[in-house]
Amino acid sequence: MQSAEAASASLSMEFLAMPIRSDDEIEEAVRALAEKPNSGLVGLNDSFNIEHRKTIIEAANRHHLPAIFQFPLFPADGGLMSYGIDSVELFPRVAAYIDRILRGEKAGDLPVQQPAKFTLVINLKSAKALGLNVPPTMLTRADEVIE
Repeated sequence: MQSAEAASASLSMEFLAMPIRSDDEIEEAVRALAEKPNSGLVGLNDSFNIEHRKTIIEAANRHHLPAIFQFPLFPADGGLMSYGIDSVELFPRVAAYIDRILRGEKAGDLPVQQPAKFTLVINLKSAKALGLNVPPTMLTRADEVIE
């Protein structure tokens, strides 16, 4: 959260954290955010958001609020877009670390690795419903475009 706040301040943007615990709170938070001009929603990577993704997506779309998420399952379920790590790319690295640990290396001694591949998924149906035109350059850079 601190990183997001710092980044938004450096871009002259307002960062608004909205902890949510229920479907009713999702609707209220999305409605309140949509009332602010030029606003958008960034869905963080947590189990609540994944479990309640359809409610979040439906509320964002109903209130015409552009939203970006970290996992491709969000645009697959009707969200506008996702940009995040390619978790499939991480699986072989995890397996290699497990192998090293099982062979006796200490987990704390293994180097931390950063993700190397990120994926961009854009849902054009959702973009059109929100009245957004996605630039062609962005479409060509997308790993997947849902039409």
